[in-house]
Amino acid sequence: MRPSGRDLNEMRAVSIETGFTKHAEGSCLIKMGDTHVLCTATIEDRVPPFIKGSGLGWVTAEYGMLPRATNTRMRREAASGKQGGRTVEIQRLIGRALRAGVDRVALGERQITVDCDVIQADGGTRCAAITGGWVALRLAVNKLMKAGDVISDPLLDPVSAISCGIYAGQPVLDLDYPEDSEAGVDGNFIMTGSGKLIEVQMSAEGSVFSRDQMNQLMDLAEKGVAELASAQKAATA
Repeated sequence: MRPSGRDLNEMRAVSIETGFTKHAEGSCLIKMGDTHVLCTATIEDRVPPFIKGSGLGWVTAEYGMLPRATNTRMRREAASGKQGGRTVEIQRLIGRALRAGVDRVALGERQITVDCDVIQADGGTRCAAITGGWVALRLAVNKLMKAGDVISDPLLDPVSAISCGIYAGQPVLDLDYPEDSEAGVDGNFIMTGSGKLIEVQMSAEGSVFSRDQMNQLMDLAEKGVAELASAQKAATA
């Protein structure tokens, strides 16, 4: 039995509220159970120096957690003067994931920065950030298209992410914190809406896993991503 009482293949409740902030070109608040992440997308008419003049666009991301996103207060990283290794790793992952679904030629020579701020954490924050980040990106690109700044839609396929793992010897979908903290195997699966893989992060956290178990987790991930793609579509319709 899972601590939440969910079935092995059951996700937490997902909600996506768009237009959550006033000023960003695209924004949403995504809730996956008790994990809540604010995602905003900002359009800038510039690109990093390494692609300047190439005609290619760029999508990047920043990630952070509010001090009381967890059950004990975390010190703001700005107060220490540098980002932690976990933060840097996650925001690079979000940027890589989102760029995989973008036609950078069609985007044109501009940059879209997706900011993902964790308001409340209960496991799966990077997955929620990627899923919500895509919604914010979609809304921002919609504005570019409406204004006629881009001719063809640069977003090729929705991108979302879900966690799966082995908890109490059973493969489970969408780990919350009590499961994540005790899982024998933990994985994050980033995929497109059409079911193509972008990135898989899997590690044994106390027990090794078999090829069959990995296949079971892949099946769960495909189910979860399909549900998330539907939620993204409904939120941006």
